Amino acid sequence: MSGVAARPADADLFATARAEAAGRDAADPLARFRDAFVLQAGTINLDGNSLGSMPRAVVARMERVLGSEWSKGLIRSWGGAGWFALPETVGDRIAPLIGAGAGEVVVGDSTSVNLFKCIAAALALRPERRVLLLQEDNFPTDNYIAQGIADMVPGVSLRAVKSTDAFAGAIDDSVAAIVLSHVHYRTALVEDMAAINRAARAAGALSVWDLSHTTGAVPVDVAGAGCDFAIGCTYKYLNGGPGAPAYCWVSPELIERTRQPLSGWMGHKTPFDFSFDYEPATAIRRFVCGTPQILSLAALDAALELWAEVDLPQLHQKSRDSTEFFIDLVERSCAAFGVTVQSPRDGSRRGSHVAFGYENGLQVMRALAAQGIIGDFRTPDTMRFGVAPLYIGYGDIVRAVAALHDILLTRSWDRAEFRGTTVVT
Repeated sequence: MSGVAARPADADLFATARAEAAGRDAADPLARFRDAFVLQAGTINLDGNSLGSMPRAVVARMERVLGSEWSKGLIRSWGGAGWFALPETVGDRIAPLIGAGAGEVVVGDSTSVNLFKCIAAALALRPERRVLLLQEDNFPTDNYIAQGIADMVPGVSLRAVKSTDAFAGAIDDSVAAIVLSHVHYRTALVEDMAAINRAARAAGALSVWDLSHTTGAVPVDVAGAGCDFAIGCTYKYLNGGPGAPAYCWVSPELIERTRQPLSGWMGHKTPFDFSFDYEPATAIRRFVCGTPQILSLAALDAALELWAEVDLPQLHQKSRDSTEFFIDLVERSCAAFGVTVQSPRDGSRRGSHVAFGYENGLQVMRALAAQGIIGDFRTPDTMRFGVAPLYIGYGDIVRAVAALHDILLTRSWDRAEFRGTTVVT
């Protein structure tokens, strides 16, 4: 839409919103964590659902790893600096954030690789079943990995469900495993994990959950909800850095009879015996594959240190409150321009990002980025804004929405520099 004139009410709306935001920020028990991050003046990272901001602790940790552990300790640091145990050490920092116990989470490889491990392992545990049940609009890598496995394993087929509302009802006795995201990457819809797991168990199927848009923002209890496998990335709300290694969890009920397919030597029970035959390590260590990525793991380990001080109920509440504040302000100020809400209104079913539909959304997001307001875009028309509760305040939200309103009002998104294609959106 165009030709919408500015109204005095718009100025009043944002003045009121700024006053409310100031009060909320002053009372925010999580506000102290902002100082733990490197935040650029004039820039608001509302893309923490894709790449979180850098914690200050990472810089000192990397200086230590590079300036001492690697350069001076050399190979001795595998034992002396704890490198060998980092996949489990870092996993133990993540475990409380997903409802897992100590010794149940391991970190290494990418999200896609860990997903491959878990889907293949689930298939091996249900050899009489050959169907993988997918959600059609799940994050593409999840479905691509399942497709790759189906191409490799004779007899395995895929079944895709269009609506997640119909997902539980599609689980029958032919399904070996379901593969689903807890929080939808586009809309931020939170699935009813416990209900879907109950349906899977009743049908004898196993569950593989992607928690990439969950961990560090949304309540999740993999043990209490009856999950079988879970994986997730660490560069979003956990702020592990670009390409940070992913994590993997397997239910304690299954782990000792689960054998993952990538039987690399670091997942061996006694890797330095250098024996010919593979024997999996005990517990979750068997899901390690090759040599741990020490530089990335060390950065992630440092990024996760602050989570020991975070009150998770406070974090989850702020996620709900701030995304609701965001949606309400966009609706009141931008609906007249044709912006629509694509995220759930119910806070208990909404993740920590908000999604809005707009026909020229990509150009709008570029115009916002030019003002230091960083979000992202998903085709065909979704503008996404991630609200990382540890470093995003309510004042940041007001500034972002006011800029969005101004861009739509003036149609500045239609300038030449905001057109064209780009590799990453």
